[in-house]
Amino acid sequence: MGSAIAHSLNTNPLPRWLEDGLFAFLVRHIMPDLLPLSTETIWAILNEEIDDATVNELVWQCLGYRCDGDGNWNSAGVAAQWREEYPQPPDFIESRPATVKLTRSIPQENKQLLKEKLGFKGYKIGEFGPRQTRRATAANWLMSYMVESGC
Repeated sequence: MGSAIAHSLNTNPLPRWLEDGLFAFLVRHIMPDLLPLSTETIWAILNEEIDDATVNELVWQCLGYRCDGDGNWNSAGVAAQWREEYPQPPDFIESRPATVKLTRSIPQENKQLLKEKLGFKGYKIGEFGPRQTRRATAANWLMSYMVESGC
């Protein structure tokens, strides 16, 4: 009987929520509109428990981009310096120029919030690349947004 169970575990794919991780599954499939902007969410970004699309959506939401039911983006609520350069929300994980702009928009006093508020020590050399760096930039920008907006 034990070997039958082991065999079925090896041949059957894991349920999506186990494969992605429970938090990521909940964020994407159960409560995509309810993801709170919190230190737990920031840690989930840094720990890659939230997918890149959700990270982008969090930043877009805070910048003022809104999506209608048909998947069209409205930038009426976006600050002019963003709206003029990015009338459609940019992919901050894939676009270095968009991430540079995001970094430059963080007030100087908020540049070290991940370290100061969360104790984030950064990634180890050899264990990160541009994607992780851009995710950390998005996380830091979101922390700055939380501080500036009083979240």
